[in-house]
Amino acid sequence: MTKSSVHKLVPKVPGVPGASRRAQYSASTKRALIDVAEELFTENGYAATSLDSIVAGARVTKGALYHHFSGKQALFEAVFERVESNASKAIQKSLRGERDPWEKAMLGLRAFLGVVREPTYRRVVILEGPAVLGYARFREQEERSTFANVLEIVRSVLSAGKWDLDEDMLQTFARIFFGAMSSAGESVSGADDREAAAARVEAAISFILMGFQSLAEAGVELPTGAEQAEA
Repeated sequence: MTKSSVHKLVPKVPGVPGASRRAQYSASTKRALIDVAEELFTENGYAATSLDSIVAGARVTKGALYHHFSGKQALFEAVFERVESNASKAIQKSLRGERDPWEKAMLGLRAFLGVVREPTYRRVVILEGPAVLGYARFREQEERSTFANVLEIVRSVLSAGKWDLDEDMLQTFARIFFGAMSSAGESVSGADDREAAAARVEAAISFILMGFQSLAEAGVELPTGAEQAEA
């Protein structure tokens, strides 16, 4: 980490109406620790990043770090949550104002493919997340931040046809697509040529969406699962 980047991460105390100076400094210190940790985890990975390097970069004491976090894993989780939250907001922003369900789905897909190619997301979420947090915790955090976007897109696409699907079936479609997108994100992130991998994913998902669009326009009914359950 460069001296200039360290300088930018030195805790500052912004003026926040109604907050005490101590509370402002505490929030600023926590933010600085997360900023430095995010940069170091991205550059070096979780295992190669020490707490000593983080507190040195943030120019705080270890005591200040332990005031906010129980240890390195807790700090990593805070970084993970912020990276996932920022990714979710970026995807949500791409969907804003678009009413055409097919275009909305493609905009969300392209935003997602852009996110998974970003160095911080690739390292913190895809490469390090499952190992550091454990798979169950990783999936819980991922669903909390990005599943809502997938569900919104799926609702929009399925509402384009004259399909009367109950909430359970909508959730089923959304979870299938969520799993597919998570797998696609991993394949793009780990590819030698990420641009080419992203283009292949976009082509494959576009083909699937074209199928849904054709079904909607033809008035074909989708299975609800009730028939199989009754059989």
